[in-house]
Amino acid sequence: MNLHDKQQEIEQYRQNEYEKLKYKELNKFRKRIYYYRRFLYFLLFAGVLAFALTWWLSIWSRVPSSIKLRAETAETLEFMVPVSGNIYREEVSDKSIPIDLQRPVTFKTGTTSRYTVDLKVFGIIPLKSVDIEIIQDKKVTPAGIPIGIYVKTKGVLVVGIGEFEDETGQTVSPAMYILQPGDYILEVNDEEITGKDRLIDLVTHSEGQAMIMKVIRDMEEIDLMLKPAMNLSGDYKIGVWVRDNAQGVGTMTYIEEDGTFGALGHGINDVDISALMTLGSGLLYHTEIINITRGSDGSPGELTGFIEYDESNLLGQITDNTPYGIFGVCNGLRPEDIVYEPMPIGLKQDIKKGPAQIICSITGAPKIYDVEITEINLDNDNVNRGIVLRITDTELLSLTGGIVQGMSGSPIIQDGKLIGAVTHVLVQDATSGYGIFIENMIAH
Repeated sequence: MNLHDKQQEIEQYRQNEYEKLKYKELNKFRKRIYYYRRFLYFLLFAGVLAFALTWWLSIWSRVPSSIKLRAETAETLEFMVPVSGNIYREEVSDKSIPIDLQRPVTFKTGTTSRYTVDLKVFGIIPLKSVDIEIIQDKKVTPAGIPIGIYVKTKGVLVVGIGEFEDETGQTVSPAMYILQPGDYILEVNDEEITGKDRLIDLVTHSEGQAMIMKVIRDMEEIDLMLKPAMNLSGDYKIGVWVRDNAQGVGTMTYIEEDGTFGALGHGINDVDISALMTLGSGLLYHTEIINITRGSDGSPGELTGFIEYDESNLLGQITDNTPYGIFGVCNGLRPEDIVYEPMPIGLKQDIKKGPAQIICSITGAPKIYDVEITEINLDNDNVNRGIVLRITDTELLSLTGGIVQGMSGSPIIQDGKLIGAVTHVLVQDATSGYGIFIENMIAH
């Protein structure tokens, strides 16, 4: 092979290698384009999905799952959403009337009854079923007075499981894996438990014999067997922390003509396990606010009340402790407690963003203070946070710094109607907080 042919072979080899390299680079470029396009398609799909989900949740939240309407009136609802469906009475489910929420809908109600509306987006995609209840219009007296609360649990509440050293020095926990925080001990060996002192007495005198306990757990009664152990001091223990009562200060929301009342706007929860306490009995006392700890962002304030737990100071009996508040009969009102006249209740569809008032007793007697309603959550899963409000009254802000513990239950007034009650403060903004719709409290 001569030199010329050798050069041509080398040149051909270089050309082939160049073509291979070029082909590889082209393939890499094409792959990058392919994956880049897939990434863009993914972003587009995720964006469309996020937009659709946000839009869907917006539609969902703007139409409440339950609506109350006043009897024998004409009420107009304006949801203005692309949703339609059929409304029918629960008693006559085979007859229905079409309904379109893209425009105002006027209901001409009769006497009390219940209806169901099956709603679909664009009349095609199922959204939700809405319960409509026709209720009698009523007036209640807003209170806003401070109350002292004393409740006893049904049996004794287990708030924790502990350990101790037995007579041999070994660490034991007789109640471990048998009792649980949140259990209510009702009976021991067929004897009713009326308080923690009685439980302690029965365990102390058990002589280490197995005990049969009747317990409420998750709303069901069950029987458990537990054997106490002797500690280093020679006393029998089962290793549990229990509670049989709770006390506190709150605000009464309203009083009805028959003397029944609603207060707090939320239930009484145990401080250790954050669970609604099962009520055995409860009493309401007159109280006097003796100190105000001002709230600030990140640090909730508090009203401190002085309560004398004697019969002369008794205000009423608590019969129900629910997620919507505490309720009962108020038979110890004083003339100075009733400051305001009865007023109609406002249903949640009546509420508007903007100025409103709350009633609370900070300096002695109930007084009206200005607030602003900033949000209305018609279908919030948390029943105690349907209303978002902000304190605007300069006097109240100077006294308390905003919403403080002890103001729970303060009536919220708008346009001459009782629309709700204050329930919680926003920890990061002491001037703002939540409220419950009054219709939820009254329908508890």
